[in-house]
Amino acid sequence: MSRGPVRDLWPLAQMRERAGNTRPEVEIARPESFEEVTDLLRSDRRLVPMGGGSGVCGAIGPDAGDLVVDLTALSRCEIDEANMLVRAQAGLNGLELERRLNQRGLTLGHFPSSLPAATVGGLVSTRSSGQQSTLYGSVEDMVLGVTVALAGGEIVQARAHPRSAAGPALHHLFLGAEGGLGIVLEVVLKVHRLPEAVIGSGWRLASVEEGLPVLREILQRGLRPQVLRLYDPDDSALQGLEAGCLLIAGSAGPATLAEAEAALIGRLVPGEALGPEPWERWLRHRFDLSAERLRELLEPPGAFLDTIELAARWTELAGLYAEVKAHLATVAGLVLCHFSHAYAQGCCAYFTFGGAAPDETQAQAAYEEAWRGTMEIALRRGATISHHHGVGQARRPWVRAEMGGWWGVWQRVREALDPDGRLNPKALGGGAVGGP
Repeated sequence: MSRGPVRDLWPLAQMRERAGNTRPEVEIARPESFEEVTDLLRSDRRLVPMGGGSGVCGAIGPDAGDLVVDLTALSRCEIDEANMLVRAQAGLNGLELERRLNQRGLTLGHFPSSLPAATVGGLVSTRSSGQQSTLYGSVEDMVLGVTVALAGGEIVQARAHPRSAAGPALHHLFLGAEGGLGIVLEVVLKVHRLPEAVIGSGWRLASVEEGLPVLREILQRGLRPQVLRLYDPDDSALQGLEAGCLLIAGSAGPATLAEAEAALIGRLVPGEALGPEPWERWLRHRFDLSAERLRELLEPPGAFLDTIELAARWTELAGLYAEVKAHLATVAGLVLCHFSHAYAQGCCAYFTFGGAAPDETQAQAAYEEAWRGTMEIALRRGATISHHHGVGQARRPWVRAEMGGWWGVWQRVREALDPDGRLNPKALGGGAVGGP
């Protein structure tokens, strides 16, 4: 075992450290087999499972005396091309998994911005979604089975059928549980053939109000582009567009299918066609906000920066966007938003906010006010407070209000599977009892 301070990339934790608050040093175990994980579970320690540490909500923040279970040594995978499956261990890096699949002409189709640092277990445990979710779905659409080590040391093996009606899909309990119900050891995932062709383009639209109905029309007509993103004017300027709102779309599949879909999308978008350059630019920069870059941006005293991803039905989305953006503008100098992860029923609104305050106290106050107001607006408007980043400590005060009556169900499930409270205490809001 080793020792050291451990956390994920929650910006508030980084800001607190910058202000002089130190993290406790904790023991870190790095098991190399499932059996070693179960041995740790049979101890009387409180355990915090950890993958790449790329989460941004504070779900990984061990206290003194906790034992961190670093799963990154569990990194094997078996590719079953005949059945289009991969069995991947929890510590396997997401980008490395994609590289191994690509060598066989396959793809998982899961590309969150955190992919260079994230692990398979982390993607599952935070209920991740990626940049190509409109075509391939989010992680819950890819998972066929999960192998989990429960609090008492029992291992429950994945049942990896194409589909089963032999009872509820209980493995879904562990998707998004942030390590609070068990330690994910291995996942069976659907994979896809690499597309024969990918065709991407960009358009300039006048406003968000013009762009959102275009996204809705594309999805509600049954089209499923690989990527579909709409940027508000401020975020569009960051993408290199001088005026208006940038929309980019990429179609993938057999060449004739990709071409047909791209042509139909082009007919549905009323704005100025910009050709492939915005698409190609996005491809070059889509992983730019890496873990290292986030740390760099939060180094200067008084700096604050974060993202908040909400999701709402189409009828609520424009109002949600306007109100949240106005609120964030009262505390942050930088406020951006783009819309991605679109569905026939609604879409994700992904806000980025940041600024520089005169001192650390004011920086933390501005940061916390940004979150407080945004969460309350989301709840009041019937939006979800998290589309794909999870809960952790960042959303702790509001998760009970989000879940409503299901909060009691979650508590009973957690008490049944972990009666001694030994698994990740910061998972899914920890012991949150309050609301807004």
